[in-house]
Amino acid sequence: MLYKLLLMLHILGACVWIGGHIVLVGMALPKALRENNPGPILEFERGYGRLGLTALAIQLATGLWLAERWLGAWSAIFNEPTLQGRLVLLKLTALLITLMLAGYTYHRVLPRIDHGGLKSFTLLSGSTTVLAIFMLILGVGIRTGGFF
Repeated sequence: MLYKLLLMLHILGACVWIGGHIVLVGMALPKALRENNPGPILEFERGYGRLGLTALAIQLATGLWLAERWLGAWSAIFNEPTLQGRLVLLKLTALLITLMLAGYTYHRVLPRIDHGGLKSFTLLSGSTTVLAIFMLILGVGIRTGGFF
C-alpha cells in the first residue's frame, strides 16, 4: 500500500513539475518574448513557483525511496550494475543538473530578468523542461525494464 501511495505522489509531482514547465515555455515565455516584457514570466513564477518546487521536493523524496526499493540497496548501482540501476544513476544525474539549473535561474537570472535576462531565462527554462521530460522517460524505463 505504501509503495502505491508513494508511486502516485511521485507521478503527481512529475505531472505538476513537467506540466508547469510546459505551460511556462509554451505560453508565458512566448508572450514575454513577443512583447519583450518579462511580466508574463514573473506573473507565472509568482503563481507557480512554490507549487513547482513542492512538486520537485515530493518527487525527490519519493523517487529516492522508490529507487532504493527497485535497487535493493544503493550500493547495487555500482556492485551489481543492471539496466534499472544505470537508468536510476542517469536519472539522478539529470536531477542534479535540474537542481543546479533551477537554483541558478531562480537566484541569478530571475532577479535580473528586467535587465536583459530574458534570453538567459529562455535557454535555462527550455533546458529544464527538456530535462524534466527526459527524467519522465527514464522513470518509465526504470519501471518497465527498459525501452525495448
